[in-house]
Amino acid sequence: MKAAIVSEAGAVPEYGDFPEPAVREGYGLVELVASGLHPVVRSIASGRHYGSTGAWPLVPGLDAVARTPDGDLVFTGFIEPPYGTMAERMASPAALRVPLPPGADPVRIAGGMNPGLSSWMPLTTRKAEVAELGTVVILGATGTAGGMAVQNARVLGARRVAGVGRNPEALERAAGAGAVVVPLRGNRDVDAASIAAALAGDAPSIVLDFLWGAPAEATFQALGRRRISEDAADIAYIQIGATAGAEAAVPASLLRSRRLRISGSGAGSGSIAKIVEQLPIYMRLIADGSVTVPTSPYPLSRIAEAWAASAQSGSRVVVIAEPA
Repeated sequence: MKAAIVSEAGAVPEYGDFPEPAVREGYGLVELVASGLHPVVRSIASGRHYGSTGAWPLVPGLDAVARTPDGDLVFTGFIEPPYGTMAERMASPAALRVPLPPGADPVRIAGGMNPGLSSWMPLTTRKAEVAELGTVVILGATGTAGGMAVQNARVLGARRVAGVGRNPEALERAAGAGAVVVPLRGNRDVDAASIAAALAGDAPSIVLDFLWGAPAEATFQALGRRRISEDAADIAYIQIGATAGAEAAVPASLLRSRRLRISGSGAGSGSIAKIVEQLPIYMRLIADGSVTVPTSPYPLSRIAEAWAASAQSGSRVVVIAEPA
């Protein structure tokens, strides 16, 4: 079968022939319709991600919209390495084939589910804990995932959304979606005073951090509190991405003076069952336009071009099946 093939760590995928996947019990063959080329896909394929097997050659891709032998469109994933979703066919687990809503655009579903769920899951968890989200801070609001996080927070009733980012055009879109925006400087740094001003004296119920590094440290400073009394706030700080740096120093005084907990959101830290439960709900939000995601489709045969395009900021690149 034809597939995108990464031959070694750091290599750009090539379009070529790859062995047909074996189908074991509980799995079945489905055909590619569209697969999102997410940053995590690039990271795993390069060997940098904690989820990488470190073995090549491989077919990249984590999730996809696929067509079953009966002709149904489903969202699926968890394809066993070295196979991925950027191939003509894939062996898909029967337990993870969620039907698309009627009339849903497969390209937008494929492009939006991964970045959208990265914030939807912690936001819905947090809302269940506190009933009302109040103020939400998003570090990295100008990327695809961050832009969808702004929309998700609004859909879930957040009273105030503060979005930190660098790209001026994307910041305008975040502002248009209802965020108070805080621009990053050219070196991706941001001062704590700007974040504090965006909070307007209100402690956030949740911080969604797609950046880490210096912006996280500035946020820690902005959240600082100089009182001995009990903290009335309850802040959940969720570490999702690290595009601004793999490390960030957390002040000891912050952890002792505030009711704040830091946790991560990733494939190894969440419940797969809860994610699967939310798949049809979030697909409906994309299908009915409640949340939007800009996409750029590329045929599978143009995988090298798609790979290069995905390294740039902007719309989410989606690899689609070759025209019949």
